[in-house]
Formats: sequence, C-alpha cells, structure tokens
Amino acid sequence: MCMAGVLNSLQDFGTRSLLTHAIMSITLPVGLLIGLTVDSQLGLISFIALLNFTAGMWVCQSIHSLGAEAEADGYDGVINELKAYVR
Repeated sequence: MCMAGVLNSLQDFGTRSLLTHAIMSITLPVGLLIGLTVDSQLGLISFIALLNFTAGMWVCQSIHSLGAEAEADGYDGVINELKAYVR
C-alpha cells in the first residue's frame, strides 16, 4: 500500500480513533510489563515514559473526539466503530 492509500484510509475519524486506541492498548501493558520485569533504573524510566506516552495519547484522543462531535462526523464511539469493522 502506498503512502497516499494510507493517508486516505486515515481520513475517516473512526479509523484514526481505532489506531490511537490500538497504540494505547499496546503501550500501557508493555510499560507495565517492563516496569515489573526490568530491575534497574532503566525499567523504572521505561515504565514512566510509556505511561506518560499513553496518557498523552489519551488526552489527544479526548480532544480529537470532541472535535469530531462538533463536526457531526457520525462517530458513535470506539466500541461502535469496532462493531462496524467486525460486520
């Protein structure tokens, strides 16, 4: 898939929302796993960095979804977007 195809698929708000939720659902458990298994300052720093990254993604997604509501884009939440992809 070329870059134009990727960018076109990201024009839909639901796709972007699923992408940000997927990123958050990966980084938080990985951060917890690293924090619990690495026994040095590296583990602590990695955990804090991934936790902060996940929190930043959550804030970005919250602001992004507020903008989508104002535009009446037809976004009904991430659960309904997942249901639409499964159908």
